[in-house]
Amino acid sequence: MAKEKMFGERVEGYEVPVLNEREIRASAGILFLFMFMAFMSIVFDENFLLIKYVITAFVVDFSSRIFFNPKFAPSLIIGRLIVGRQTPEYVGAAQKKFAWTIGWVLATIMFLLMVLMNSYSFITGLICWTCMIFTFFESVFGICLGCMFYGKFNKKKTRYCPGDVCVVKIRQPIQKTSSGQVAIVVGFFIFMASVAALFNGHLSANPTDLFGSTQISEMSEPR
Repeated sequence: MAKEKMFGERVEGYEVPVLNEREIRASAGILFLFMFMAFMSIVFDENFLLIKYVITAFVVDFSSRIFFNPKFAPSLIIGRLIVGRQTPEYVGAAQKKFAWTIGWVLATIMFLLMVLMNSYSFITGLICWTCMIFTFFESVFGICLGCMFYGKFNKKKTRYCPGDVCVVKIRQPIQKTSSGQVAIVVGFFIFMASVAALFNGHLSANPTDLFGSTQISEMSEPR
């Protein structure tokens, strides 16, 4: 039973319990997708039903990770099924537990305010955005924002970070960014701003049916 409650997995060659970063990123992507869908439902339809289900699932999932064992968390199991054919990328379990504790606290506050009290405020909005940013960075960039705070509250050295970011090293040539590349990014944003300024009227028009002439707005009007 003690083994089942151990946080992380013992893997040969690693001195501390570890987790599979690929599963974690897949799980974060799943959570972000549903949070984003719920957020859009609120913005466009003023419908809070989906976000309440998402918050409830979030609390259950993170409670499973922290208080029992990550390998029994529903979203991590789904993530394992999705990336099961990929080579594992092991990361330290300690900093992940710290980051997930932050997520669990935020989700619990949301659960109390939105699900139990059926209320919303700038607090719930701020927490929602924070959770989406955290899961987005984890799933897309492989950056655990919560893990960055682990070293500030724990004297132990952080071990086995994703991409070895906790190890001081010199960037390889392929990782370096030149001033010309930065200029390209700046120019791209200037280009997009110019497109918005010059062609916003044309782009904002509803599209017509490719095989007819009916606009979407006309199709949605009641008869």
